[in-house]
Amino acid sequence: MPQTDPTTPPAGRVTDSALDPSVAARLRRDDTGLVAAIVQQHDTRDVLMLGWMDDEALHRTLTSGRVTFWSRSRQEYWRKGDTSGHVQHVRSVALDCDGDALLVTVEQVGAACHTGTRTCFEAGGPLPVSTSGTVDPSVGAVAPATPGAQP
Repeated sequence: MPQTDPTTPPAGRVTDSALDPSVAARLRRDDTGLVAAIVQQHDTRDVLMLGWMDDEALHRTLTSGRVTFWSRSRQEYWRKGDTSGHVQHVRSVALDCDGDALLVTVEQVGAACHTGTRTCFEAGGPLPVSTSGTVDPSVGAVAPATPGAQP
């Protein structure tokens, strides 16, 4: 696969976005010009999915009332729900303190995940978490904590 210059946006990406310059100045983009966008159901606060936005996708999200992402795999903009009918109506958008992540609260219509589940985190499932800080590598499970033991 040929190497691409990370400073050159892929074909199809808008380079002269109409995003408010004061908003654009606050974004800390990755090497490909993208910012993570966490999507959350506005009323239940369920985390639905993670997508990626460049300036143009954020501009479209802020001005259209529908969530738009940049698809890293398809190398194109996609407005959530245009093909599936599983629309995300924007309720609010917030930028985190570092400027490198967005929180988009939405009214989700139908499934958020392309697998058909309500959230993209259902299919992957929970991972083992240890409160004692030890994991049994032979089974990949958390070893039970010993009462009174020091971590």
